[in-house]
Amino acid sequence: MQQAICAAIRNRRRLRFRYGGGLRVVEPYAYGACETHELLRAYQISGFSPSRERGWKLFRVEEIAEIQGLDEKFTEPRQGYMRNDPCLEVTYCEV
Repeated sequence: MQQAICAAIRNRRRLRFRYGGGLRVVEPYAYGACETHELLRAYQISGFSPSRERGWKLFRVEEIAEIQGLDEKFTEPRQGYMRNDPCLEVTYCEV
């Protein structure tokens, strides 16, 4: 899964995956780890969410299923994106 996520980040392509009970579409920005969890920082653009459909979110990679890279690209980072995400102790790849 690490290769798929980093490829999407490098090529600025959206991802679709199942998480927390539903499908989501996100723009992936940073992938890394904190303590014992691998994490994905992404901007959710559509799909299921118990909190809000759109916005910045942090996903536990072990809870992601059915991940699929989409042909849809994104260009400029969304407002609020911060390189060197403080939630990640180790960063594998980022925009």
